[in-house]
Amino acid sequence: MHTNRTFTMIKPDAVANGHAGKILDHIIQAGFRVVALKYTQLSTAQAEAFYGIHRERPFFKDLVSFMTSGPIYAAILEKDNAVEDFRKLIGATDPQKAEPGTIRNRFAKSIDANAIHGSDSNENAAIEGNYFFSEFERF
Repeated sequence: MHTNRTFTMIKPDAVANGHAGKILDHIIQAGFRVVALKYTQLSTAQAEAFYGIHRERPFFKDLVSFMTSGPIYAAILEKDNAVEDFRKLIGATDPQKAEPGTIRNRFAKSIDANAIHGSDSNENAAIEGNYFFSEFERF
């Protein structure tokens, strides 16, 4: 089943490089509506909890370190077929393999510093959105 909401984070590398506004504009121009938006910095405990599914992977410690290295923008986005359409919009995890014009092709520096997170399923979009936003923070 397709839902009309997904979750994203503009990662610390893109925020530090001054790309957050351009990325948000790119998302809005692609037809997504911002339902919730938060500018915050993850603590180590928050990053470990959010990425807990990767805890046993060799890159987990580096991922947590990267995601706590600076502020991020977290957002819930709305559009028909949101998860699938957003995954297309952001492009492949490796910016060298991302389609031209995608967010990662335009703004990411590497497979590790890849500018943006996008939920990979409807279930994870709900879980991730609920991690960052209460019902009172969604419009």
